[in-house]
Amino acid sequence: MLALIVCLLPGTATAGPEKTAVIVIDDFGNNSRGTQEVMDLPFKVTAAVMPFLKHTKSDAERAHAAGHEVIVHMPMEALGGKKAWLGPGAITTDLSEDEIRKRVHAAIDNVPHAVGMNNHMGSKVTVDPRVMRVILEVCKERGLYFLDSHTNFRSIVSKVAKEVNIPSLENHIFLDDIHKSSAIKKQFMLMRQHLTNHNVCIAIGHVGSAGHITAAIVKEQMLQMSQEQITFKKVSEVLPPSIPAIPHP
Repeated sequence: MLALIVCLLPGTATAGPEKTAVIVIDDFGNNSRGTQEVMDLPFKVTAAVMPFLKHTKSDAERAHAAGHEVIVHMPMEALGGKKAWLGPGAITTDLSEDEIRKRVHAAIDNVPHAVGMNNHMGSKVTVDPRVMRVILEVCKERGLYFLDSHTNFRSIVSKVAKEVNIPSLENHIFLDDIHKSSAIKKQFMLMRQHLTNHNVCIAIGHVGSAGHITAAIVKEQMLQMSQEQITFKKVSEVLPPSIPAIPHP
């Protein structure tokens, strides 16, 4: 038998798997601080727009025009806090399945160019199989993927999404729970650490009262990470392929 010898030219090496960072920015819909700065970022992000707000449509249109991906930032009941904090059209666990469907359809209709959905708050809803199944069924019907913001580590979104056969992913890191530049930079270091062992890292930041701080650090870190051979993509570009449903006998 002849041995197969592969020779590399001097200075060449086998390429490793691509490392991809996905940045999602939540809470659009109020034209709040950081909105324009995010629109002007050097790489594309996924803009999560809350429905039924004064600037919902204009923020979604601006993000789409800038080449960013638009998703519905669906208000969902949390384990703590007041329901009034959720925003209009929120999904709560006391709703009937018909009402949940009605609200999810209405939210999708209200956010132009939406190709996916993630949860705003939702630590109570994302552990409720009945409610999540209805939400995911509507998303599937409308051709949307679902990104689990992962506000509850007990979330069952991934499990139900597989049963419903809808593409889904989950957030890995929140960038700006602490509204300080140094703290946000530390979260980007966690992204880099995640990417040493994984090919994709999804992180969520926010526009709002400190949105200008988040946007400035995101821009800075995007430019640095691109020099480190890390690619930035939208959520839809890293979705796992959906698995065909197995027909019941």
